[in-house]
Amino acid sequence: MSGLADQIVDDLKRRILSGRIAPGEKLPGENGLVEEFGVSRTVVREAVSRLQAAGLVETFQGRGSFVLEVPERTPGLREVRSHRDVLDLMDFRIGVESEAAGLAAVRRTEHQLKGIERALDDFRRVGDDPGRSVEADFAFHLKIAVASGNRFYGDLIGELGPMMIMLPRTRLDPAYEMSDPDHLTRVVHEHENISAAIARSEPEAARAAMRVHLSSTRHRLLTHHAG
Repeated sequence: MSGLADQIVDDLKRRILSGRIAPGEKLPGENGLVEEFGVSRTVVREAVSRLQAAGLVETFQGRGSFVLEVPERTPGLREVRSHRDVLDLMDFRIGVESEAAGLAAVRRTEHQLKGIERALDDFRRVGDDPGRSVEADFAFHLKIAVASGNRFYGDLIGELGPMMIMLPRTRLDPAYEMSDPDHLTRVVHEHENISAAIARSEPEAARAAMRVHLSSTRHRLLTHHAG
């Protein structure tokens, strides 16, 4: 099913980013997308959900999904010029996302928890596919930020965008994969620990699990760069 959803997401993303569907305009309705792509309603809903996670559309019950203004990121966020910038961004994420995870453990709704768990399932499923793993990884972190109940966390992570996940490219380097074949398994396990702590409504455990995950990512970046 995710392969079919990928096609819809890619097509609609192109229309949105090219301006063919302008900010404020409504996406084609569910029936229209089912007919256009020849897929089930379930596949269409998955695709629209992923566009929401990427911050490209917002859905209103009974009205449909509308395209959001695609923000122009400030140069400071986009221009990560050096390895020092990469490490500094990881330090920033450790502080911000650890607290967001702690708040999510206390404030998340059941619907938000299901969204986090679905994002984790997506990451498990596509973890060895470089292109799709970045999107799935970002969706997981964004869902947690939104579940914090503080819109500024979600806005900030959404503003950083998938760029913040693309930075740790070590896991996408074949030479690195051969030297550390268990890397992906460890990353998935780190995500599972975060999700489980949020599910148990344990804020300190959620903070710790997020800190361990992002600190481990920083360490892997540092070690690989030194090598």
